[in-house]
Order: sequence, then C-alpha cells, then structure tokens
Amino acid sequence: QVQLVESGEGLVQAGGSLRLSCAASGLAFSSTVMGWFRQAPGKEREFVAAISWSGSSTYYADSVKGRFTVSRDNAKNTVYLQMNTLEPADTAVYYCAANGIRFRPFDPNYFSKRGGYPYWGQGTQVTVSS
Repeated sequence: QVQLVESGEGLVQAGGSLRLSCAASGLAFSSTVMGWFRQAPGKEREFVAAISWSGSSTYYADSVKGRFTVSRDNAKNTVYLQMNTLEPADTAVYYCAANGIRFRPFDPNYFSKRGGYPYWGQGTQVTVSS
C-alpha cells in the first residue's frame, strides 16, 4: 500500500529555517504529482506547495511564496519542503500528499486542493516561536 512518511519536525525561532522530507513507497513516485499542506490548531488544512512529477513545475500558496521551496529527488522517492524566514503563523502540522495518477498534467488549480490527493502522510509538527 501507499506510505508517505514525513520527517524534519522541529521548534525554531522566527526568521529561522527548517527542511521537511517525505519518503514515499508503494506508488510510482517519479511519475506522480506531490503536494504539501498544513493545518494549524482550530483551522482548516490548507495548501502550501505542489510539484510536478518531473520537478520542472512548482506552485505555492501566496503566504509562503518566496520563503518556501518544494523539490524532489525521484531516485530517492523523496519530496522536500525547504522553509526559510519562518514566522509564527507558519506553526502547524505539515502533511505530505500524493496524487498517485501517473503522468497527470500539472494543473495548479487542481493540485492546490485537498481533493487532488488520495494519499496522505501522518503529518509532522513545525513550531515557530516569536
């Protein structure tokens, strides 16, 4: 079965950096779109970033654009989220997600929604202190 395992959780001060990783198994990783979402306490899960199966295309939420970078290593079946200039508002549980359909065209409007991802990781906590 599909497994997505996030790592890299941590507590950092505002202005700091953190890198999250998501190791995938049980799916054709190198041919599927991957996404990152986050959920703060008392809030809905929201889109953060998505990356095409080749890695050539990316899409970001306005709130993280210019600060976060999504990337992938298809040889390692791993997707990353580099987070810089972190703010207290970035505090949340971060989730990795996979679309699972091989070579689906990268449509930012579709892949910025939770419905674009049947597969989810368990989440990893990021806490940013002021």
